[in-house]
Amino acid sequence: MGAIAFFDAKPYDREWFDRINKDFEIRYFEGRLRPENARLAEGCDAVCAFVNDELNSKTVEKLSEAGVKVILMRCAGYNNVSLRAAKEKGIRVLTVPAYSPYAVAEHAMGLILALNRKIPRAYIRTRDFNFSLVGLTGFDLHGKTAGVIGTGRIGRVFIDICRGFGMEVLAHDPKPSPDVPAEYVDREELFRRSDIISLHCPLTRDTRYIIDEGAIALMKKSALVVNTSRGQLIDTEALLSALNEKRIGGAALDVYEEESGLFFEDNSDKIVTDEVISLLVSRPNVLITSHQAFLTEEALRNIAEITLENYSDFIAGKELKNEVFVKDA
Repeated sequence: MGAIAFFDAKPYDREWFDRINKDFEIRYFEGRLRPENARLAEGCDAVCAFVNDELNSKTVEKLSEAGVKVILMRCAGYNNVSLRAAKEKGIRVLTVPAYSPYAVAEHAMGLILALNRKIPRAYIRTRDFNFSLVGLTGFDLHGKTAGVIGTGRIGRVFIDICRGFGMEVLAHDPKPSPDVPAEYVDREELFRRSDIISLHCPLTRDTRYIIDEGAIALMKKSALVVNTSRGQLIDTEALLSALNEKRIGGAALDVYEEESGLFFEDNSDKIVTDEVISLLVSRPNVLITSHQAFLTEEALRNIAEITLENYSDFIAGKELKNEVFVKDA
């Protein structure tokens, strides 16, 4: 039986991993994994990491020196992992490529509804017994056009939700699927025609800053941009500039390109020196949540089950169906 060093552990992580785990010793650490604390994994065959852990070449080297043989990512993304360094050190990298797609897709629609209908602003007003409706006007989703970039499992569920609202759906994906109930178009047409643009794609060389100054220039001035995938899909400074100049209608973000060290933590008693996110938070047409789209009971169960199954397969010498390689980066 091998031990797992579990980094960036939160109460909801521990709850579900402790419920599911029957076979392994798990050593929980609250801090994010980085080169400075990688030695905490000594005596463990595996480390379990999340989206904002720093698994660069220095960390991987330290993990190798500590005797770690496998990196268990409890998420789908692995852009924060130096796969090349892991390969050089003989460390396997396993992910959770799919968990409840409904969790993220439903959160994306929740963000749209809250942003469009000014629900957070209305809630704050009524807490002060201010029942004025001035400035709270939204628009019907029925009959509007949603542009969905990425038609994997989450994107498909989101498309179904949009269709349930009576929306027309445009889609863009390098690998179109004939069974997806949407009209596939190129990016430029999607940007021009969509009232809402929602990102459901991984972060790769091709998708980094898929929303940039050029993309924003094609959008309707009333368009809402939604991102529940990866922060670096959006050039945040270009987005902030467009918001300031009223060139788009608003943005709903569950991720942020500089979220590491900021998201998942309580910073309410600190001075946040990141001026970009400080300005975004202050905008009335911006809604930000702290990378919580995955956070449902069903998704947490899926993540724990698949992560532990990945490790069981590694220990047993079975085929590692969720392994990622340098060629995938």
